Amino acid sequence: MIEGSKIFMKDILTRSGVPTAEYECFDEYEAAVGYIMKKGAPIVIKAEGLAAGKGVTVAYSIEEALNALDNIMKKKIFGDAGSRVVIEECLVGQEVGFSTICHGLDGISFAPAQGHKAAFDNDKGPNTGGMGAYSPVPIFTPEIEKYVMDEIIAPVLKTMCDLGKPFSGILYAGLMITKNGPKVLEFNARFGDPEIQAILPRLKTDFLEILTAAAEGRLKDIQLEWHDGIGICVVMASNGYPGDYKKGTEIKGLDSFEKEENALLFHAGTKLSGNGIIISNGGRVLGVSAIGKNVKEAQKRAYSAIDRIDWPDGFYRRDIGWRAAS
Repeated sequence: MIEGSKIFMKDILTRSGVPTAEYECFDEYEAAVGYIMKKGAPIVIKAEGLAAGKGVTVAYSIEEALNALDNIMKKKIFGDAGSRVVIEECLVGQEVGFSTICHGLDGISFAPAQGHKAAFDNDKGPNTGGMGAYSPVPIFTPEIEKYVMDEIIAPVLKTMCDLGKPFSGILYAGLMITKNGPKVLEFNARFGDPEIQAILPRLKTDFLEILTAAAEGRLKDIQLEWHDGIGICVVMASNGYPGDYKKGTEIKGLDSFEKEENALLFHAGTKLSGNGIIISNGGRVLGVSAIGKNVKEAQKRAYSAIDRIDWPDGFYRRDIGWRAAS
């Protein structure tokens, strides 16, 4: 529920006293239109349910907001996930993903990551499920991390326990670091994708032991250790994503990763055809991750590996990690 219903999630935040965007929820189209006209733009329109990471529109004009509302509530492009909408104020700042593995009132924090939602370089184009990420994030200081754990994660875990719904698992907070401090954009009950592909390669501590400790309620026994440097993940997607795209296109050059020491290949939307050829089978198809002593070295390693992949029907951003590299 904390991920599957944005209204449930926002209610939990309000009950917990956690900072988040001002919002209203609507199940009637005309009422939602009236609210948009009253508030003006920029404004954020969200399908209430799960929409594969594509149910959010940051509208910079009234026309764009009304078009997003029409797509969700009238055209039903997200099906039942759009039977209700959440309309929020547009928060300004840098977005950071922060994961915590939890059990009841206890939580242990993972390294933060910054994702890239827009489809194209320079943060242009439509919103996607994520075109890449890097970790850790320079602006997410130890002081901010402590604030998030004390003032966001802990109150939410307590509220869930008070409601008789104790949370055990992965709590991913999408945060906007505003001039007034961190505010919650969303919660997921899983790691962020592709954020986790930038995080896990740096993890020294046995991952299974962390998960087992959470399941058994002994997270206080765990101390996370990390490899130095910066992790980065670059997503390769099918041409046309997040709109219409072809499946079944051949991808060559992946065998080079068997000898690759500086990069990791994650299959996201691939399929093995009957004749042993790897073909595309989704929107976001591959994730290429690398670690470097700094962002520029990690970028160089990831993009060098990508350049050996022969897939004319795919595309990717060339600027993943640009904020930390500039």
